[in-house]
Amino acid sequence: MFVKDRMTANPITVTEDTSIDTALYLMREKRVRRLPVTDKHGRLIGIVSEKDLLYASPSPATSLSVYEIPYLLSKIKVHDVMTRNPITVTSDTPLEEAARIMADNKIGGLPVVQDGKLVGIITETDIFKIFLELLGARDEGVRLTLIVPAVKGVLAKITGRIAEMGGNIMALGSIAASDPAYAELMLKVADIPHDQLVAAMEELGMKVVDARYCATTNTA
Repeated sequence: MFVKDRMTANPITVTEDTSIDTALYLMREKRVRRLPVTDKHGRLIGIVSEKDLLYASPSPATSLSVYEIPYLLSKIKVHDVMTRNPITVTSDTPLEEAARIMADNKIGGLPVVQDGKLVGIITETDIFKIFLELLGARDEGVRLTLIVPAVKGVLAKITGRIAEMGGNIMALGSIAASDPAYAELMLKVADIPHDQLVAAMEELGMKVVDARYCATTNTA
């Protein structure tokens, strides 16, 4: 899965001469929290976030009059507050690499650039949605958390037993356990009753940390 599969293509943009009140209006109208800044040729030159704009806006406690505030906001331009030369990714960047870049740099979104032109944007919200899908958060089934030996063949043993029982694995993921000799495995399994699934895993020698039935939560 790559950035191009989940990015917002042709995102809303502003120019560096856009006033911050116009940029804020666009963000609120379109329900976005960051806007790429492009030049007249469509080349990316910066990015501006809602936080950047709010920091540049007068405080609610200001002594300025209601007539002065709009005037001052119209004078402050995006180029005064934007981040220049932002970190970018390409459309064929793996999604996990985009997520790592965001986490390592503590940023909430990445412009997507191809052949020097802005083609999209991917944000932390897109990554969260992918996380939900990978863990089967909206699928109905039994959610199992297992502690399993970190050795070859364990995963095949577990999935093979589930297949033999007629189960359908909706999601599967693993993370390192506190003991490096083990891994923590999460599965969402449909078509096998809770008690039978737990018993089967215990028969294989797996430690069942948690097992619960999750109903469908397929909401927008």
